[in-house]
Amino acid sequence: MRTPQRDQVGPERPPAAPEAPRFYSVAQVAEMLGTAPVTLYRAIRAGEFPAVRIRGRLIVPAKAVEAMVDAAVSERAVVDASGWVPEQVVRR
Repeated sequence: MRTPQRDQVGPERPPAAPEAPRFYSVAQVAEMLGTAPVTLYRAIRAGEFPAVRIRGRLIVPAKAVEAMVDAAVSERAVVDASGWVPEQVVRR
């Protein structure tokens, strides 16, 4: 007895890896850094940590976090997060 043949297209591909996020919530970054969200909110409001405000919600660019970590590792030194805050800042 013959079994039905499946269309042979080739080996199955594993599912694509999910894309890395472009932004993180303040709570996510605070957890990554081992600090309280309120501490990070204060740093953002003081212009000492980069963030993007969208209608009152603050989000942190993943690239900024990655750049800070990379700099700390490559320089083997403490990195000041305020160095990643753009000069032109709109505050409300």
